[in-house]
Amino acid sequence: MPDLTHGDDAAAVNSLRSAVMRLSRRLKHQRVDESLSPTEMSVLGTLARCGTATPGELARKEHVQPPSMTRIVALLEAKGLVRLEPHPEDRRQKVVTQTERAEAMLEESRRKRNAFLASLVEDLDEDEWAKLRAAAPVLEKLAHL
Repeated sequence: MPDLTHGDDAAAVNSLRSAVMRLSRRLKHQRVDESLSPTEMSVLGTLARCGTATPGELARKEHVQPPSMTRIVALLEAKGLVRLEPHPEDRRQKVVTQTERAEAMLEESRRKRNAFLASLVEDLDEDEWAKLRAAAPVLEKLAHL
């Protein structure tokens, strides 16, 4: 394992952090619906990836407290983007499901953000693009650790 606290490895970690944060901020500005917070969009993205979930499961996946997730789910439900339904095995709980409207909005958001990234990639040379393609699975892994 490399020493990530000193030297070139530490500099690479710092550079990666800084670049990922800047790129993330730029992507967040490529929003389809300005009325949704980044957290609300993240919850919808989690539902799209994982399917239905209880508010508690969503809170764990989104790293927020359960009362905060309850508020977020209520806001999304009021906007017609999620439905709360009885849990199939535990009637004391509810499961959150995204609506078709949320699916369409997420698809449009992905299209817009992908187009933005594609416009940035056009400025890369072939070698840079090949390195970025090769790094994509590693970045995906880091995002889900």
